[in-house]
Amino acid sequence: MTALRQRMLEDMRIRNLARNTQLSYLQQISAFARHFGRSPEALGPEEVRSYQVHLVEVRKLSAASLSIATSALRFLYKVTLKRDWALEDIPMPKKPLRLPVILSSDEVTCLLEAVANLKHRMILTTAYAAGLRVSEATHLRVTDIDSRRMVLRVDQGKGRKDRYVMLSPRLLDALRSYWRSERPELWLFPGDIAQQPISEGAVQAACQKALRASGLTKPATPHSLRHAFATHLLEAGTNVRTIQLLLGHRSLATTSRYLKVATSTVCATRSPLDWLPAPVVAPPVSPPAHF
Repeated sequence: MTALRQRMLEDMRIRNLARNTQLSYLQQISAFARHFGRSPEALGPEEVRSYQVHLVEVRKLSAASLSIATSALRFLYKVTLKRDWALEDIPMPKKPLRLPVILSSDEVTCLLEAVANLKHRMILTTAYAAGLRVSEATHLRVTDIDSRRMVLRVDQGKGRKDRYVMLSPRLLDALRSYWRSERPELWLFPGDIAQQPISEGAVQAACQKALRASGLTKPATPHSLRHAFATHLLEAGTNVRTIQLLLGHRSLATTSRYLKVATSTVCATRSPLDWLPAPVVAPPVSPPAHF
C-alpha cells in the first residue's frame, strides 16, 4: 500500500465514512492513477478534467457513477492532499431526477407470494413492512426484534445511524413462525457462510426470480419495496415527517419526492378543466344529408 493510499484511508476512517464508501473511493482513485500512469500527487486540475471527459465520452458512465468518481477525487485533493482548488475545478455532474416506479398493494402481494423460499420471502416481507434498505434487512439480528415495544431496531443504517421502525403485529406473527421453522441464532436471516448474514446479492437474485414467476410487468428490486412502503403510507395519510424518520432520511426533501408519486396527492387533486362551465370540445357536426 502506497503512503498516499494509506493516508487517504486514514482520513476516511477519521471521518467515519462507511466501509463501502471507503472501498469505492479507493477503487476510483486507483483507476484515476492507472489512467495516467502516475501518482495523483503529480496530477492537477487539467488531468482531472481530462479524466472526467474520458469517463463521460469514452466510458459513457451514468451521472450517478460519475458522481462517485468525482466525490472520490474531491476527497483526495481537498482533504488528503489539501490542494487549494476551487470546487469548480472538480465539477459535480447534475443528476437527472427520476421518479421511482411504485408497486401497488396488490402487486406487492403478488410479488411476495411468488417467493418460494421461506427465508427469502420473510426478508423481502420485512423490507416492505418496515421500509428497510436491503443492507439494513440483511443485517438484522434476532435481538433487534423488540416485541414488547413493537419496534425493530436498525443498527447503523445508512450514514452510520441507528433508528427504530414499527414492528407490524402481522410481521411479528410471520417472523415467529419463521423462527420456529429456521431457528436463526445470531443473524435473523443467516447466509450460507457460517456466522455471516445473507448477502445482498442473494436477496436481489431472489427478488428477480420472484418477479419472473409473478408475471408482473413493472420492474422491481428489493428497494422497490422500500419505495412502496413510503408511498403507501403517504397515500394512507401518514405525515411526511413521520415517514422521513421511519426511512432514516437526513433531509425532508428526499422524502418529499414521494409526494410526486402518491396517488392521494396527485390523482385526488381536481384539474381546473373540471371547473369550466361549458364543454371544451364541441360536439361533432353531423354530415350533410345526401339526396
